[in-house]
Amino acid sequence: MNHVATARSNRRSSSRFPGFGARFAVFAECLLVGVWVVLASLPLITYPAAVAAGGRHLQRHLRQEVGGVREFAADWRAAVRHGWAVGVAGWVALWLLWLNVAAVRAGLPGGGLVGVVGAVAFLAALVAGVRAAVSWKPGASWRVLLGAAARRTVLDPAGSLLLVAGFAVVVVSGRIVLPLAVPVVGAVIAGALAVEARYAAGRRGGSGQ
Repeated sequence: MNHVATARSNRRSSSRFPGFGARFAVFAECLLVGVWVVLASLPLITYPAAVAAGGRHLQRHLRQEVGGVREFAADWRAAVRHGWAVGVAGWVALWLLWLNVAAVRAGLPGGGLVGVVGAVAFLAALVAGVRAAVSWKPGASWRVLLGAAARRTVLDPAGSLLLVAGFAVVVVSGRIVLPLAVPVVGAVIAGALAVEARYAAGRRGGSGQ
């Protein structure tokens, strides 16, 4: 009798909240992808490829296609062939930001302005890198992806600011409880996919008018 009552209760819950199960499944997949992406980024210069593979996995999940850690690893290997250079460029950008911060702390003339400009440039580069990574497909050119993503970063300021907010959530989560930042990374990747889809839909709607 208890099993029958539970089944009836589950059916009532499903009919009352028909999208809850699907949404929770996507949420759980985002958390898993965050773990995968962080582990695949441990070589330090492979984080663009890891984000690209994570984005591909979430897209497969949303399309209800079969995909797991093997497919993620295959995408990671394909993306890292040239994506490692993007990873190196990212670390160089971070080093330049550190130099700007050092100039501000040293009280050099104009250091405050240089620091602000450097921080904005770094965030813009980070947003463009993430947008390019989630747009990656096997055989795509990272140079072309980054160029297009840089334009979208400027032309879609609302989406770019949403991603900056996502980065802030990762940082804050890490400062509170470091392991908490790991699954949040997956949520940021999902947010980047949503931002890209929103921009593409806006472009299609604008061209159709």
